[in-house]
Amino acid sequence: MLSFLKPRHKPAVPADQAKQKFTAYKWMSLVGVFIGYAAFYIVRNNFTLSTPNIKATLDLSKGQIGMLSSCLLIAYGLGKGVMSAWADKADPKRFMATGLIACAIMSMCLAAFGHNLISLAIILILLGLFQGMGVGPSFIILSTYFDKKQRGFITSIWNCSHNVGGGLISPLAGFMLGMVGAAHWRFAMYVFPALVAIVIACLVLWLVKGRPQEEGLPPLPETKEQEKGIDYKDLSSWQILTQYVFNNPGAWLVSFMDTFVYMIRFGILTWIPIFLIQAKGFTHSQMMVAFAFFEWAAIPSTLLAGIISDKLFKSYRMPPAIIALVLIIFCILGYWNGKSVTSVTIYAALAGCLVYIPQFLDSVQTMEVVPPFAVGSTVGLRGFMSYVLGSTLGTSLLGWAVDKYGWNAGLVLLLAATAGCLLCSIFLHIFVLRKKAQAQAQD
Repeated sequence: MLSFLKPRHKPAVPADQAKQKFTAYKWMSLVGVFIGYAAFYIVRNNFTLSTPNIKATLDLSKGQIGMLSSCLLIAYGLGKGVMSAWADKADPKRFMATGLIACAIMSMCLAAFGHNLISLAIILILLGLFQGMGVGPSFIILSTYFDKKQRGFITSIWNCSHNVGGGLISPLAGFMLGMVGAAHWRFAMYVFPALVAIVIACLVLWLVKGRPQEEGLPPLPETKEQEKGIDYKDLSSWQILTQYVFNNPGAWLVSFMDTFVYMIRFGILTWIPIFLIQAKGFTHSQMMVAFAFFEWAAIPSTLLAGIISDKLFKSYRMPPAIIALVLIIFCILGYWNGKSVTSVTIYAALAGCLVYIPQFLDSVQTMEVVPPFAVGSTVGLRGFMSYVLGSTLGTSLLGWAVDKYGWNAGLVLLLAATAGCLLCSIFLHIFVLRKKAQAQAQD
């Protein structure tokens, strides 16, 4: 790892100042990873939003658009796997800011060099690899500064960041399109969002802090308990993976659940622009409104899910996820079969409202099935599987199926993914219950 990405350990903070500084640092870091992670989506969803323009300009098929989307998402899965494991050994703020700046540069490259299928694929692969540098630092901050009792609600706040970022790209690009005109759509959709991301990367460097121990602060009591007797500082990334992730059934369950969630999410999100314009007869502006609603509708539901899992379900994460997945089945059917612009937009918003609940709760569960020093590595495994497998099924497979059998084939795939996710969430809840029973028996 490059030396400037490695953590720096500061002198111990005096005991009378430690509590105040810990509180200040955790809220500053939460704000930092929130806006930082949102910015990663600004320079990622801009490609999805631009697919109708790319399809028309380069005369690509739906299968080729799906292939390009898969290049981005598979590379992101690989990047998330490797980068999140490295994040366990890195300084969170430098790691996140470096990745965000690299993504902004790749977005500018889309505008400058993305004029054929091959160049687009190469740039998107590089973009996907750098996108993997965002999530690991975020989970490290959430798991080391916030305890389990408040982690559901706090993580729900952070989880909304990708909805904010993903939803912001539509008005940002729309605003710039109005300024420069449709002929300069590459500048509006690629360069302008990249400039916004670079500004936010500077804010990340200022706001985000290192782990409490690196800032000279005492760790959370539960962190002390989980790390008792383990000298994790001397463990390599590979040792953490093999000893505390690969051998943990909970890590595999959250990974398989996320795989199905991402198949649902990207099966809808990736194809919203083309599906609504071609199959439902939406205008471009109507499609952009539905696209934004799909992202933003998730914000209130995610916040509510965090509160409910903390309070009503006593920090059990899977029961609300199971409820949401059952409702998603009905929303997918309504979205696919709706006849009017209003009804399809409403079902798209409801699907977005619900699909992020199991994804978010699976994220929270990830932090609670492994020790804090292995969170980044577990996020990496989960991300690798969800993006390499889940997103591929939702983009390339769905695109191929639609090209060959029509849009109803996409409906079948989305319903099958929802059923698979539902089964994983049930098994994960059983695993958590057994783990708690074993801990109580040992006490």
